Amino acid sequence: MDKNFLKAAFVLAAIGLSACSSEPAKTTETKTDTDTAAAKAPAGPPEPVAAKTAFYEMYTPARMWAPDVLPLSLKSGEVAGLKNAEGKAGLWTAVFVSPSLHAARTYVYAAADQLPTIAKGVKASDNTEPWAGPTTAAMTFQTGDFTIDSDAAYKAAAEKAGDWLKEKENAEKPVTLALGAASRFPAPVWYILFGNAKSGFAAIVDATTGHIVAK
Repeated sequence: MDKNFLKAAFVLAAIGLSACSSEPAKTTETKTDTDTAAAKAPAGPPEPVAAKTAFYEMYTPARMWAPDVLPLSLKSGEVAGLKNAEGKAGLWTAVFVSPSLHAARTYVYAAADQLPTIAKGVKASDNTEPWAGPTTAAMTFQTGDFTIDSDAAYKAAAEKAGDWLKEKENAEKPVTLALGAASRFPAPVWYILFGNAKSGFAAIVDATTGHIVAK
């Protein structure tokens, strides 16, 4: 885990799971020519995904590792040849923790291959790391506490950074998105950094409301 990120109180945390549909299950299914054609159609080129999509893919195997698993971190990354855009990324890294095992394990979701180091899909770290429990700067939270996805958080942050992004030299700078919880915030927050810490623009977005949070 990124220790500087922990100290900055933006350790990444749980992503909320969508509620189950209340619609009754259908007992019959009729296949149409359109359905058949869609099934036979070749998959399109890989595209970056929003945070929740990647999280869902990683959460299932994490639960198999430890039933009491809690997400601790989620952060965007990059895959060569796949451009991140509008709060979506080709790579997401999550750290899950188990209170009963006192351990943390890292999972990576990639939307495309970057061989030999990155393979499309989900990969768990071979080893776990000791975890002593949450701190004021690095807290876990329930998945239901997170409702704002990365693309919505990006939109709010981009609006705040509007004047900065209008500068020609800033428009194409990379964007990093990180989700976390700390005691100084009433809810989980998104930390969005345009550019880098030395010469960039940062915004914090409440992950339950989508509103900008004062630093």
